[in-house]
Amino acid sequence: MSLESCRIDVWLWRARFAKTRSLAAAMVEKGAIRLTHNGAQTRLDKPSRSVHPGDEVMFAQGGRLIAVRVVQMGERRGPAEEARALYEPLDTAN
Repeated sequence: MSLESCRIDVWLWRARFAKTRSLAAAMVEKGAIRLTHNGAQTRLDKPSRSVHPGDEVMFAQGGRLIAVRVVQMGERRGPAEEARALYEPLDTAN
């Protein structure tokens, strides 16, 4: 993958939405992740699907609905401050 895209399971892990890449992959496989890419929303079914900057990712976690816009891919799973730079929160109170 390039710097313009990344596997969704890797991105969720790098952004610290999942403790392990395996848990991130399981979230995707059970259909818990929705991706909006170029205005079209799809429910992801495979951890190998790509995410790009500008895409919107939505999922439920801990009883809350999480909606974020992907800002960058990241190169590693770094500290929390570095992970927060990978996305920007979206307002879900509509």
